[in-house]
Amino acid sequence: MPSLSRAEATARGASITVESYQVDLDLTGGGERFRSRVTIRFRATGTETFAEVKPAELRAVRLNDTELDPASLDDNRLPLTGLAAQNTLIVDAEMAYTNTGEGMHRFVDPADGETYLYVMSFLDDVQRVFAAFDQPDLKAPVTLSVTAPEHWTVAANAALAANPAPGRWEFAPTLPIATYFFTLIAGPWHVRRDTHDGIPLGVYCRRSLAEHLDADAAEIFTVTRQCLDRFHQLFDERYPFGKYDQAFVPEFNAGAMENPGLVTFRDDYVFRSAVTDSERELRATTIAHEMAHMWFGDLVTMRWWDDLWLNESFAEYLGTRVTAEATRFDRAWTTFALRRKAWGYAADQRPSTHPVAPERVTDAAEGLLNFDGISYAKGASVLRQLVAWLGDEAFLAGLNDHFARHRFGNASLADLLESLAASSGRELTDWAESWLRTAQVNTLRAEVGVDAAGRYREVVIAQTAPPTHPVLRPHRIGVGRYSVDGTAERVEVDLDPKTDDGRTRLVGLVGEPAAAVLLPNDGDLTFAKIRLDPASVDAVPLLLPRLADPLARALLWGAALDAATDGERPVSGLVDLIVAALPAETEVIIVEDVLAMSRALIDRYLDPLARLSALARVAESCRRLLDGAAPGESLQLAAARGLIAASTDAELLTGWLAGRAVPAGLAVDTELRWALLGRLVVIGAAGAAEIAAEAAADPSATGAERAARCRAALPEPAAKQAAWEIIVSNTELSNRLVEATAEGFWQPEQAELTSAYVARYFADMPAAARLRTPWVADEVAKLAFPRHAVSQPTREAAAALLARDDLTPGLRRVVTDADDDLRRALVARTAVAATTA
Repeated sequence: MPSLSRAEATARGASITVESYQVDLDLTGGGERFRSRVTIRFRATGTETFAEVKPAELRAVRLNDTELDPASLDDNRLPLTGLAAQNTLIVDAEMAYTNTGEGMHRFVDPADGETYLYVMSFLDDVQRVFAAFDQPDLKAPVTLSVTAPEHWTVAANAALAANPAPGRWEFAPTLPIATYFFTLIAGPWHVRRDTHDGIPLGVYCRRSLAEHLDADAAEIFTVTRQCLDRFHQLFDERYPFGKYDQAFVPEFNAGAMENPGLVTFRDDYVFRSAVTDSERELRATTIAHEMAHMWFGDLVTMRWWDDLWLNESFAEYLGTRVTAEATRFDRAWTTFALRRKAWGYAADQRPSTHPVAPERVTDAAEGLLNFDGISYAKGASVLRQLVAWLGDEAFLAGLNDHFARHRFGNASLADLLESLAASSGRELTDWAESWLRTAQVNTLRAEVGVDAAGRYREVVIAQTAPPTHPVLRPHRIGVGRYSVDGTAERVEVDLDPKTDDGRTRLVGLVGEPAAAVLLPNDGDLTFAKIRLDPASVDAVPLLLPRLADPLARALLWGAALDAATDGERPVSGLVDLIVAALPAETEVIIVEDVLAMSRALIDRYLDPLARLSALARVAESCRRLLDGAAPGESLQLAAARGLIAASTDAELLTGWLAGRAVPAGLAVDTELRWALLGRLVVIGAAGAAEIAAEAAADPSATGAERAARCRAALPEPAAKQAAWEIIVSNTELSNRLVEATAEGFWQPEQAELTSAYVARYFADMPAAARLRTPWVADEVAKLAFPRHAVSQPTREAAAALLARDDLTPGLRRVVTDADDDLRRALVARTAVAATTA
């Protein structure tokens, strides 16, 4: 179906004004469909336009006093002609439930057989629920009525206005919202309620998760209250949408969605088993992120998807900031520095890179592709740099002016810059051009000269840019000088390439005693890759165990990981650093991310023998960390997970699964059992019978996903064939089950078994991508890519696929980026081979 273009949206936005939607949904029919009736009132200055709807059956259409032929629907476009100044459009349709996490998603809980519905209207899927003018700048109030089974609970964006009869829910009109924010939930939901500062609060989950939500409800409500209070301190405009409900829904694609009045989250955030504090922090930052959207996105909405950063960059920045300032998770910026910025750096260096604020996004489908590490993490980093430059007071004054000017309306980059320039007295055009309108990332490299007395003779921060994007940017950074005992001094420096051509001399350090480690971007104020001088690199293994500041440790680990990713440092050297420093690490997020990111490099950058040796050394480091961790603490769980993932010791894994020789305080609960079983399956020490037994013991939706991943990982030809058929052709299974299958398919230990599927990916994926909706198709294509088949023939097959002109935009981007990852891995392997030859 055609994706709405920017040109079409601009023309339609100029010709009509939507006054209201009145939506009536009947969810009592059972089966695969529900009934939808919408009345849209709108003004028009022209005589024709179109609405969008994706029905299973279009039953009737009435425009003013004229019945329109339902057969006039062209794909998802409903042409409307003969418009008057004032118009009423009524569309009656049967709509299809989905199993893709989009539109009206229908889920039957395997734990108890109960049915749950929720609506995900993002990005242009409200038309799967009711007919609409589906673009972000045609905001209007929505009045919803729902008929559903009497024993269900129904909630929506607005508060319930009336229950006129059993099984009937009528909601108050919303404030003006964009169509992609419409949502509802319907089913036998479990709910907990509270109030804070005059705002009704609610949290929902399905009944089979009730005990787990109840266990964490106090923490969720506490974080919600703390974040609301902090946003009310930062912003003049109070939260404007009445109630604040948060629903944890099954088989959700995104982490969460900022629907005003009813935020939806993936229900993985309702923890069934022990989790680390970093996972709790992630839930808190997600709550804060979605709450930030109530201002950036919901109160003031972008006009078109080229200003997506006005939503996501601000929510990412403010979500992290508010979490760190208002909740117990005061080290959220450490997580941001290591995990989120690594995502941003990776995205910004790939062939698909784009500016934070691109000049033009041609259609909604292209807009979907930009929900990536650039729009989120890089954009948030750019905002943090802007705050360092303007000052917090001027920054917040600009935001409050922006809200006042555009409340319940739409805005663009130019609108925001106007408010920030007025509040700060600074001209921001050049800043926006270099940071928001240009792509790719700079590298800041420390160049150090030391005299015979051990004092700095010269210190230079050299800024470079890739030849394809030769843009040097202004940066305000901290430069830290660290002694081996961990003590530090820090200075702030402005890098201005207009005055020093990218080579900033730190004259104030000349003659000072040379530090063991000189750390550019100390404090993580800017978005730039950093490279240490050689002497600092050598001192990092000694410094890390003694360094108290977790953010500084995260930056040093991030620099080491990034250098290995770029092939500037051998992965074996990274493993040496893990052996030397990780067993002394106390910050859980650092342990988790170092292990996860290094594991990806070990699996792809090393040949099979070197990989096995590296994994053994990582496993031993995890064992040392585990031995020193306090029983029952987050660090113990993180170390245990790391050991399980790296281990090839079937006796150890089988023993833990059976409850033998388990470290004191470590709970071998449901999730840890699946982790143990998954690793045993991969190394051939457990099979289909063990998977079936575990699935029977965990008859939940999450258990079904874990079992699907394990079955795909079985080292058996029949299991691989069955999994591949699911990946490329099955549309009956839900989004999450197909994704779990794709996630388990490729295993480095099974390269010979899966070698034939490398060619099959490139042959089968174009048709497979067209079977599914873009969001699900892109995720499956990404997970199913043969990422461990690091060879020139794999790259040649990718090139041949990319030469075709019939690929979906999402598949083209997935393969382009995955091929670039293969290129990096091949370069690294070639460098290692040359060194050892």
